[in-house]
Amino acid sequence: MPGNSGNDRSVVVGRVSGAFGVRGWVKAVSFTDPPVNLVGYRPWTLRRGDAERRADVLEGREHGNAVIVRLQGVDTREQAEALKGFEVTVRRSQLPPPAPGEYYRVDLVGLKVVNLGETVLGEVVDVMETGANDVLVVQGDRERLLPFVQGVFVKSVNLEESRIVVDWDPGF
Repeated sequence: MPGNSGNDRSVVVGRVSGAFGVRGWVKAVSFTDPPVNLVGYRPWTLRRGDAERRADVLEGREHGNAVIVRLQGVDTREQAEALKGFEVTVRRSQLPPPAPGEYYRVDLVGLKVVNLGETVLGEVVDVMETGANDVLVVQGDRERLLPFVQGVFVKSVNLEESRIVVDWDPGF
């Protein structure tokens, strides 16, 4: 498949941080914007290490900086506590299309990075979030950290060609 936006890929959209109350509700940290969007993605796949299970969301709402959710089959505080630390994942196809000029991190990982002189710098292996801007972790002959600042360092992103063109000296 061209690009790296396969709709069958799992995307981490949150993490279960513990139980809420005594009736089996879980508290989750949401990586979505706004956080309450996490409740609308259904079903969830909960993953921790090699353990994976489907979780059907029955209801949920925002609660402070997190969301609280009632999951089918989770009826006690003990059952909810057992889910602490699980990542909440959904299929890439469940996410709305990004706005023009915006990208999901999962779509950037695996893209080839070349500079304006067509020198291959490597492949995006991760995208780090910093206070100012995201940073591409590019692995090639060595690891490079490239600021993901469109129009300055990032000149183009082409998901269909699996390629990012950057204004970057290969010596750095």
